[in-house]
Amino acid sequence: MLILGSAGGFLTSLSLKDWFEGLEHPPGRPPNWVFGPVWSTLYFMIGISFAIIWHRHPNQIGKTRPTLFFIIQLILNFVWTPLFFSFHQIRAALVVIILMWIFITLTIREFKKLSKFAAYLLIPYLLWVTFATYLNSGYVWLN
Repeated sequence: MLILGSAGGFLTSLSLKDWFEGLEHPPGRPPNWVFGPVWSTLYFMIGISFAIIWHRHPNQIGKTRPTLFFIIQLILNFVWTPLFFSFHQIRAALVVIILMWIFITLTIREFKKLSKFAAYLLIPYLLWVTFATYLNSGYVWLN
């Protein structure tokens, strides 16, 4: 999980100095150095959450709602970074992050039926994506 997240961080770093810093930034945007530690922590928690479901409920892995929702939100997560930072498609990225938020919420709901702890591990992720949705909306509005 951390390795895949690092790839997104690398893509982000390529666009920070030129394109991204030239954008009008929404109020409350944290400094760039905050994102790496936050995402590393969140990816760790996401991985632990899925591992709990995997080990405690192996029959739920595969073509079940918890797995499907988890995989969809994870794909959306990995699509958002290049869409926003590499392709500069901030409006399309906003659609993706809203869908990601929905599928994180659905994943939490499904995981909670299997393990409350696994579900609770995803709440900081949901909160951060909520904040990121605000930021993405701000970039769309201001630019």
